[in-house]
Amino acid sequence: MPGASTRTEERRAQIVRAPSHPVIPENKVTIFLAGTTSGADWRGTVACALSHFPVAVLDPLRPDWDALWREEDDADDPMAAPFREQVEWELDMQKRADLIAFYFGPGTDAPVSLLELGLCAWRSVVVVVVACHREYKKRGNVQIVCRRLGLDFVDGGEDALVRRVVERVDGLLGDDK
Repeated sequence: MPGASTRTEERRAQIVRAPSHPVIPENKVTIFLAGTTSGADWRGTVACALSHFPVAVLDPLRPDWDALWREEDDADDPMAAPFREQVEWELDMQKRADLIAFYFGPGTDAPVSLLELGLCAWRSVVVVVVACHREYKKRGNVQIVCRRLGLDFVDGGEDALVRRVVERVDGLLGDDK
C-alpha cells in the first residue's frame, strides 16, 4: 500500500544521540534522558519503551567518550572541543525537550545530572520526571527539590521511571498517537 511505510516510520521513535543534530519536526514531542551514566543501560530501556510512539528521544550518552578529552572551555585547545560540543549539545537539547527524564542510580554521585535537574526544575514549560534508586547518595536532596518545586518524583528505580515516562508521553501526545 503506497504511503504505509511512511506512516509507520512517522509513528516510531526517532533516537537522537549526542552530538548529532538531525532535523526534528517542531511539533514532535521530544524526551531528553538525563542522569546516571554508569551501571545498567536505563536509557536503552526507556527508548525501547517509547519505540512505538511518534517522539524524538534525545540521548546524551556517548559510548565514544574519550577520557583524554579535557573538560574545559578552552576554544584554543582541540582536546577540549569534544567536551564543549557535548555540553552545548546537552543544553540545546534540554531546551528543546518537552519532557526531561532523570534517573539517579545506585553507587553514583551524578553531579552533572544534579546540575541539570536544578537548571530545568524552574522551567514551567517542560515536564520533568525524576526517579532515584533507594541507594542513590543524594536521594533525600532530590526528593526535597522535587516536592518543593512540584516535580514528578517517582519512588522506585528504573522500571518505575519507564512506566511514568510512558504515561506522561501518552498524555503529551493525546490523540496524536
